[in-house]
Amino acid sequence: MSASPPHDPKQSASVIFVLLISAAAALGGFLFGFDTAVINGAVVALGDYFKVGPVLVGMSVSLALIGSAVGALLSGSVSDRYGRIKPMLLSAFLFTISGVGSGLPITVWDFIFWRFLGGVGIGLASAITPAYIAEISPASLRGSFGSLQQLAIVVGIFVAMLSNYMLVGIAGGSADNVLWLGFETWRWMFWAEVPPALLYGFAALMIPESPRYLIASRREKEAEGILAKVLGEKTLDKIEEIKGSLKIECTPSFAALRCEGGLHPVVWIGLGLSVLQQFVGINVIFYYGSMLWRSVGFSEENSLWITVITGVVNIVTTLVAIVLIDRVGRKPLLLAGSAGMLVTLGVLAYLFGNAPLDATGHPVLQGASATTALYSANLYVFCFGFSWGPVVWVLLGEMFNNRIRASALALGAGAQWVANFMVSASFPSLVSRVGLGITYSIYAFFAALSFFFVLFMVRETKGRELEDME
Repeated sequence: MSASPPHDPKQSASVIFVLLISAAAALGGFLFGFDTAVINGAVVALGDYFKVGPVLVGMSVSLALIGSAVGALLSGSVSDRYGRIKPMLLSAFLFTISGVGSGLPITVWDFIFWRFLGGVGIGLASAITPAYIAEISPASLRGSFGSLQQLAIVVGIFVAMLSNYMLVGIAGGSADNVLWLGFETWRWMFWAEVPPALLYGFAALMIPESPRYLIASRREKEAEGILAKVLGEKTLDKIEEIKGSLKIECTPSFAALRCEGGLHPVVWIGLGLSVLQQFVGINVIFYYGSMLWRSVGFSEENSLWITVITGVVNIVTTLVAIVLIDRVGRKPLLLAGSAGMLVTLGVLAYLFGNAPLDATGHPVLQGASATTALYSANLYVFCFGFSWGPVVWVLLGEMFNNRIRASALALGAGAQWVANFMVSASFPSLVSRVGLGITYSIYAFFAALSFFFVLFMVRETKGRELEDME
C-alpha cells in the first residue's frame, strides 16, 4: 500500500487565501444576480403602477442591460488604468444608489434611469470579477475558483427570488400591497439590494490588487508579496514569466484585439460564446419567470414560489460545475449542456405551442402538461447551470493572453449584455405576436447552434497557464 503524499501547509494556506479573496471578489456576482432577478417579482406591479403596456414593461426590464453593456465595455480601459479593485468599489456605489432610486421612481423613465445606473455596475462587476479571479488563481484550481463568479450570481438570483416571495407573502399575496412605512412591496424588493451592495464595497477594500496588473504597472515588490501567498514559492520565476507575456509595444486597449483582416480569431470565439449564452433564452426564466407562470394559470404567490425552486436548482447545478470543471474540462460540459437545453426547450416549445387558450389568448397548462412544463423548465436550468452559466465566464477569464485579457473580456461581456437585452426586450412582444411555442422554438434553435459552435470552434483550456494562452 503506497503512502499518501505529505501534507504541505504552505500549499493549503495559499489555496485558502485564494479562495477567500476570490469569494470576496465574487460578491460582485451576487449583486449581479440579485439586481437582474429582483425585477422578476416586481414586473407586473410596475406595469400596473406606471400604467404602461408590454413594450414599456419590457423596456423597463431590459434597458438596464444596455447599462450593463456600457459598464462591461468600459471595464477594460478602466481596469487597465486603475486596476481591478477601484472599479469594484465604483460598482458597489452604483449598485447602492440604483437600489435606493429604483424604489422611489416618479415615472417609468426615471425608474429606467436608476436601473441603467445599476446596469453599469453590473457590467463592471461582470467583466472585472472573472479577470481578477483568473489572474489571482493557480492554473490547477482556476476553473473551480472562476466558477465562484457563477455560483455567486445564482445565489444572488435565488436570494432575490426568495426575498420577493417572502415580501409578497408578508404583504398578503401581491407586490402592489403596502408593506412597511406606507410603501408598496415592490419598492422594498429593490431596497433589499442596498445591504449586500455596501458589503461588496467593504470586501473590495480588503482584498489585494491583481499581481498581473501590479507587474504591468511596474509594482513588482507588491506583486511578489501577493504571488508568494498564492503560489507559496517560485515567485521570481512567475514574475519573469508574466513580464515576458506583457512585453508589447502598445498598452492594452481595444486596438490590441485586432490582427490582419479584423479581430483576432480567439476574440471572435469569445464573442460567440457570450452571445450564444444569452440566445438560448436563460434570462427569460429569471426576468419573466413569475409573469410566465402566471400567464399559464398559476397564482402570483405560487409563481414566485416556482421561481424560488428554480433558483435552488440553479445553485445545486453550479456546485456540480465547480466539482467537475477542473476534472472533465470546459468543452465536455458545454457540449452536454447544449444537448440538454435543446431537448428541454423543445419540450417546452411543444407544450406551450399545443396548449389550449383562455379567453385572453394565453395558453393554459393543466394536469400532466403543467407538471411536465415545470420539470422541463427546471431541467433546462439544470443543463444551463452546470455548463453555459459558469463555463463561459471561466473561459472568458482565461482564454485570452495577458496582452488582451481585460479588453477582450470587456468586449465579450459587452456583447453578452447586448444579446441579453435583445432577448429580454423582445420576449414580451414575441409572446404577444407569435406565442410561447414559437418563442421557445427559437431558443431551442440557438441551443442546437451552440452545440456545433463548441464542437468545432472552442479549444480546451483546462490546466493551461494564463501565460501560455495565445
